[in-house]
Parts: sequence; C-alpha cells; structure tokens
Amino acid sequence: PFDKVLGGGEGFAGGDDDLHALRQRRFERLFRALGHLMVGIEECTIEVDGDDRELRRDGVSWTVDTLEELRREYPRAALVLLMGAGCDRAPGDAAVPQPSADAPAPGVISLTAEESSRIGLVTQPVARSDFRTHREFPAIVQPNERAMADITTPYDNLEKRHGVKVVRDSVTRIDAEKKVVMLAGGGTLAYDRLIVSPGIDLMSDTLPGMSKPGAADKILHAWKAGPQTVALRKQLESMPDGGVYALTIPLAPYRCPPGPYERACQVAHYFSKVKPKSKVLILDENDDVTSKGPLFKKAWADRYKGIVEYRPKHKVVDVDAATNTLKFEFNDDLKADVLNVLPMMRAGTIAVQTGLATANQRWCEVDFLTFESKAAKNIHVLGDAIQVAPLMPKSGHMANQHGKTCAAAVVALLTGQEVNPMPIYNNTCYSFVSDREVVHVASVHRYDAEKKTMLTVAGSGGVSSAASELEGHYAMAWARNIWADTLA
Repeated sequence: PFDKVLGGGEGFAGGDDDLHALRQRRFERLFRALGHLMVGIEECTIEVDGDDRELRRDGVSWTVDTLEELRREYPRAALVLLMGAGCDRAPGDAAVPQPSADAPAPGVISLTAEESSRIGLVTQPVARSDFRTHREFPAIVQPNERAMADITTPYDNLEKRHGVKVVRDSVTRIDAEKKVVMLAGGGTLAYDRLIVSPGIDLMSDTLPGMSKPGAADKILHAWKAGPQTVALRKQLESMPDGGVYALTIPLAPYRCPPGPYERACQVAHYFSKVKPKSKVLILDENDDVTSKGPLFKKAWADRYKGIVEYRPKHKVVDVDAATNTLKFEFNDDLKADVLNVLPMMRAGTIAVQTGLATANQRWCEVDFLTFESKAAKNIHVLGDAIQVAPLMPKSGHMANQHGKTCAAAVVALLTGQEVNPMPIYNNTCYSFVSDREVVHVASVHRYDAEKKTMLTVAGSGGVSSAASELEGHYAMAWARNIWADTLA
C-alpha cells in the first residue's frame, strides 16, 4: 500500500548506528501500528528510511514544517501522516498483541463486550440520542455552506464493532451513596464506578431579560451544536446588508476558548462575500482575546478590515429581546440586528445536582490521575465540566484525552492494577479564520506529583506562524480522525 515509509522524530541522537536502529525500530512499530493495512508487507518492496530533519532544525521544530517540506519534495505523492507509532511496545516485549482490522489507533483504550466480560467489567453508556453532534467545529456551519450533517456522527459503531449496548435515555438523578443512576424513562442502573461527561450549561439566569417570554428563541447562544446553530445561521441570512451582528463573550473559563473569535471570523467571511456593508461587533468581558490573539487580530485587520470591531472589558448584565438591546455593567447600552449572547457557563445540571460542582458551584474538581471526583467517590468526571488545571483548555481534543486517561485508570482500579502515576495529555485546537484558512494552538500537559495537577511541559506547544490553507486540510483531517477515534 506504500512506496516509502519515513520514520523520524523523538529520541534520535545522530550517528549512523543510531540512524540504522531508528530505521529498524520505526519499521517494526509501523508494521504493528498499521496492522491490516500492511498485510503481506513481507512480499512488498517498500523503501524504509529514517528522517532526522526535525531534530536537525534550529529552535522549535514542528511537524507542520516537516509536512510542508515533504509536500515540496514529493509534489505528486499521496502523503499519509501516522502519529503515535512510537507509542507501541518495543520488539521483544511480552504479550504484544497483533492488530486486527478492528484494532483501535495506538493509545486508544478500547474494550469489546467480550473483553469486558472476560475481566468481569460491564460498560453501560447512556446517551440522549442516536448520534453525537460535534462541538469542535460548529462555527463552520454558520453561516457558510457546510451543514449539520458534516459535524454529526452516529453511535452505531459502538454497538456494531464493539458490542457496546448504548441506552437511549437521559439521567435525571445520581445516588452517589447507593451507587445507582435514575433514568428519565423510569429505569435504574447500578454501578461500581460511574463516568459522567455532563458537558456545560449556560447560566442564562444571570441575565434577567432572558427569562421573559420569547427571549430565548430570539437571543441565541448557539454554543451547543444543534438547533440553535441552524437558527443563528437563519438569523444572519435574514439580516439586511448594513446590519450589525453583536457577539458577547463571558469571562473565562468557558467552553472552547478560541471558539467565539472563530465564530466572529466565520460571520465576517460571510458578510465580506454576501453582505459587505454589515458589521461584526465582538463584546468581550475579558481584558483581551483569550486564545490565539495575535492571529485572530491579524485576520480582522487584514482580511476583515472595516467589518470586525473588537471591544474588550464589556460585561453584559442584561438583555432586552424586544428592542435587541444589550446592557453592560459599565458601558453604554447597545442595539444590534442580531444578538448572539454567550452567558457564563458551568458544569451540566446533573453534575450540580449531584454535588460534583465544588469549584464556585460551577466546575467539578477531580483527581487528574483517575478523574475521580473530589466530592463523590467512585464517580469520575470528564470534559468541559471539570475545574481545569493551569493553562488546560476546555476543548474537544482535551476531553478525548480525559476519556482515555480515565478509561485506563478505571480498568486498573477494577482489576487491581496500578494506576498510571504520570499521565501526559496533548491538545491541538484548530480555528478557521476564513472558509479555508486555519490557525492552530497546541500544548502538552504532564502530571506533577508534588502539586497534584497537570502542568504544561516547558518548551512544548505553540501557535501557527500564520493562517494557511494547508492547515485547513490538517484541521479537517484532525476532525475526522478524532471523531472516528471517539466513536469508532
């Protein structure tokens, strides 16, 4: 299936012997990681080589730089990036499993129904619907050409491929003492360990005007991908050319730090093509842009000059849906044709009701080795609902890392094994600044045993040097892969 395999990256120290060892080690690990794709590889003539360019570069070295170089070197080739091949066990390690057609990607915790039964573990996920609408890229749906179907994945594969029975219901109450979950349909589920991913709820009650009849249908947040995403798109399409779209941003922390600024870019792009006299007004409670600030500001200044206006230190305290008016703590009232108000956020209602939200009654404090709640034993909390560690974003990629760390820890706890004492998470977040150009931010986080929290690894991560269409391709590939990884 491949003409050439290049292995390179971490751990290469230079020298012919090291390069030869790197070639052999990478080839053996790639063989296992690719699994069924490389069946019959012994009979194939594939060039395998080591590549140390990332370690020869001065300063910080990025994979994106390597990919750009390889694209120039192989302009007509189909390039495939395999990440995580080095995470496999080394040759000679005991009990190295051979991959099958249904094997998960390296690093993924996946237990089939048969495997779970063999170790005495029964998993019982509960979901409200038959599909998941991804929140990673809702901004690209409005107001451009992509549809909700482009960011929606069914739960089918969990059942078809892994034998996991998904209960279509919602949780109404958790009895942490009796270790029982009550469902809206009247049923109950007993548990030994419970993993909850309650997401976030919008604190619209902090804005009195939102409680008035019809206000919630007119002034949208669209911060949970679904019907409001489509409704906001329709409002923007109906707005006259020359109108004003006002987006308010709450004080951090909130779900997806760069998300509001990405949304502003998407609306501005739409206006630049269809409604060039219209304006995007960003009213931010924070002192400055909370993520990728220079990159977003450059896009607003260069690409959307005269369309986007950014105003920091604007705290919304109320709204008037009848007159489309925003009221601020210190600034003058403001009217707009379309109001997109993001209220303060907190952990989902079920977490608050269960007493898991112990940080300012908003976020759930957890043990980062296991994600077990600090308020209730045997309950583990994932995703945006947690009180994050320093510089840890509330992002889709990070929630994926939470899930893997927690799954491994729960299996260890239930089977008498040691929990990993030094988890490492990574995070990548892409933002569209136009319909095709994208910027990213990346970070690596490692557990600090002394401080008992996750800290960023010195020298890791960073942001794009500039927006590019190439990163747009990476962004969509990342999205497809993480969606498949989550619901494969």
